[in-house]
Amino acid sequence: MSATVSGETAETTHAITVTLNRQERSAEVEPRLLLVHFLRGTLGLTGTHVGCDTTSCGACTVLLDGKPIKSCTFLAVQADGREVTTVEGLVRDGGLHPIQEGFKEEHGLQCGFCTPGMMLTATALLAENPNPSEEEIRWALSGNVCRCTGYQNIVKAVQWAAAKMAEEGR
Repeated sequence: MSATVSGETAETTHAITVTLNRQERSAEVEPRLLLVHFLRGTLGLTGTHVGCDTTSCGACTVLLDGKPIKSCTFLAVQADGREVTTVEGLVRDGGLHPIQEGFKEEHGLQCGFCTPGMMLTATALLAENPNPSEEEIRWALSGNVCRCTGYQNIVKAVQWAAAKMAEEGR
């Protein structure tokens, strides 16, 4: 779709297609629409939270082609043709992902606001390093702020998930 501005044609929306949680999704979006608002508003996936809008808190973290990014400063049009995973996409075959189980088993959440971003960051870490040290876990999660837990149980949750994934041969 285009509009005329001072005799020039300017695009007002762009067609994008993303592979979202293993399913292809297409939509018309404004060029300035942030990925977090595309996910929440356009697609109705509210697991990705809006926190600080400045990449400081990590509540909006999603995986883009398997790497954690802050979706509050990433444009939806930049995700065109790419793979996006949200916390809703961690579920496999109707069951919880080991990182989700770990957060449950090790009490890695309290209010839950930071949890989706923490889980996705931890998932990316475990994909890259299946047996991280406590220091490596803390470093990986350093871009995600939790105001409730003090992080100890979050670290335990990631360690629990790593052990379960190793046991399952993932």
